[in-house]
Amino acid sequence: MPSAPVLKRPHLTGKRERPAASPRPALIRELPLVIALYMAYKFGRRAANGQFDDAYENATRVWDLERALRLPSEAWVQDLAMNSETLIRAINVYYATVHFPAMVVFLVWMYWRRPGHYLWVRWVLTWLTGAALVLHLLVPLAPPRLFAGAGMVDTGVLYGPAVYDKPEPDSMANQFAAMPSLHVGWAVFIAVALVVSCRSRLRWLWLIHPAITLVAVVATAHHYWLDGLVACAILAAVLAVLRPPLKAPAPDRAPDPEEERAGDPAGERAAAPEPTGGSAPATAPEPLTPRAAHLARRKT
Repeated sequence: MPSAPVLKRPHLTGKRERPAASPRPALIRELPLVIALYMAYKFGRRAANGQFDDAYENATRVWDLERALRLPSEAWVQDLAMNSETLIRAINVYYATVHFPAMVVFLVWMYWRRPGHYLWVRWVLTWLTGAALVLHLLVPLAPPRLFAGAGMVDTGVLYGPAVYDKPEPDSMANQFAAMPSLHVGWAVFIAVALVVSCRSRLRWLWLIHPAITLVAVVATAHHYWLDGLVACAILAAVLAVLRPPLKAPAPDRAPDPEEERAGDPAGERAAAPEPTGGSAPATAPEPLTPRAAHLARRKT
């Protein structure tokens, strides 16, 4: 008589589990690929340069839409930051120096320390940046520092360090590629990916990075609120399609002595020995209730 399959009891733990082991892509292939994707984005931005009239018209539309939505004025945030010269200089430095180096360090760390998440990270960044490039081409937008209607100033020019010169049609930097803000989009995704791939409770502190970045891009007059909101909406759509890697089952562990004493070891439950000769397995009689035992004694 074939034995019935033994049902294994899954062992549940309260710890986060790493994703299934994934081979790390070859560096000799991965590095040129990432560089090629970034250069394609840079030259794509340049192709959208020089659309001055459209950029200022779109700036007027964005500014009016934000006021209709009752979003706080970007000028108010800048005025608060400029109350302290030390603060506005620190914000300028953060905007100018953290954005790209932070992404490079993040990609290197994910490649070496979280190879199971790295390919997911690369594809999310590819689609996020590609979608941003499409909007840069379709919706040129003058940032608040170049839009007189915002009443804001270029804090980089006033206090340093300055990131951009006067906008020119043939310059390498497209200063009208403000919608959406990849400063915000990249910063939010760095925080999301580190929260997903790390285990430490301190990983939630990475959310400070996108919060500071959002304040920095607004206070320096490089972006509107809607630039950051659109970047987050694109990222959310990409993450809805490209989910993080699946979690692997937790490795087996030795039985816990306390669980053994409780009669419930952590490992697999041993199967009952199969009866021989085709006879049905013997079952232990169920204990009688106190009332049933009393009635049995009276009958005897």
